[in-house]
Amino acid sequence: MRRDELLDAAEGLLSDQGSSALTLAAVAERAGCSKGGLLYHFATKEALIKGMVERLIEEFDELVAAQGHGTYTENYLAATFAAVQSGRLRRWAVVSGASGTLHLLTPLREAMARWHREGLESEPDPVAAQIVRLACEGVWDVATHDPGLYDERHYAELKRRLLDLLGG
Repeated sequence: MRRDELLDAAEGLLSDQGSSALTLAAVAERAGCSKGGLLYHFATKEALIKGMVERLIEEFDELVAAQGHGTYTENYLAATFAAVQSGRLRRWAVVSGASGTLHLLTPLREAMARWHREGLESEPDPVAAQIVRLACEGVWDVATHDPGLYDERHYAELKRRLLDLLGG
């Protein structure tokens, strides 16, 4: 069984049944493998949660890098809206909700610090870049709590106005 299949099973379980249902036995059952097969990749529930958090960070880093058409902040902005509008948002909500212990959120806190410092010195207006990055966090947060609040047209307008702040 591949590691990503186990992480998918855990995320699905979280999404469908909530964090109280997240047990190693339930994840193994959902993934269709033995508990020993799961333990080979993730020795504890904490390791499993940490794996989910780390995978989400890696995926967002890849999404930012894939934009590749502007400054880091422009790419971060484009990646944020791509993630919010593609349905990845729910994964972030369930995984971060499951990782309620502070040390499990350490990788996310470290990534957040990196995302908010990355390339600021090369931005034409570093303060505007910080404002846009913080606004992106607000978009994530609002969309997490009410995914249907904004439609595609509204997201496009928000994105355009944030790009205007960057002078782009």
